[in-house]
Formats: sequence, C-alpha cells, structure tokens
Amino acid sequence: MKKEKDKTYAFRISSADLKKIKSQAKRAKLTVTDYLTVCALGKEITVIDGLDSVLSELKAQGRNLNQLTILSHQGRSYPSQIKKLTDAYGDICAELKKLLGVI
Repeated sequence: MKKEKDKTYAFRISSADLKKIKSQAKRAKLTVTDYLTVCALGKEITVIDGLDSVLSELKAQGRNLNQLTILSHQGRSYPSQIKKLTDAYGDICAELKKLLGVI
C-alpha cells in the first residue's frame, strides 16, 4: 500500500537538471516525485567532519600551483617553492587518508 502524499515541497533547479531528472524518471517508469523520493531515501549520505579545512588548503595550494606554472612558462623557476608545494600536497594527502579512515 502506498503512503499518502500529504505534503508539498518546492525547490529551485536548473532547466537542464530538471530535464535529466525527468528523463531518468521516465526510464525508471516512475513519476518524478516517486523517482526523487527513491533516490533521496535510498542513498546513504556520509558527512566527513574536518573536510572543509582540508579542501580550503587544497584550493590554496591549487592557486600556488597555478602561480608557479605561470612563472615556469615565463622561464622563471623557484625550486624551493616547488618543494614547499609538494610537501603541502603530501600533508593534504595524509590528512585526507586520516579523515577517510574514520569512515
């Protein structure tokens, strides 16, 4: 027996995403509502505490890598900065392994 649908919930979505969702629902032979419900309730969501600071550092190091790449294309090289960058990436990887080991 199906549950009574007694609530309405609206959200914003891009036209392209809605088109994809409608297509996937049709392929699954479900209504969009049923498709979204099955997708949302059938998935386990894992939250990793501490990931925000690691991602922030990863973005910062990405900017540093871009700067070093630009300088390299200009014929300038800074081996000490490259060493710092690779060490920072190593630290980020170690922190990610530690965080993901908790899961």
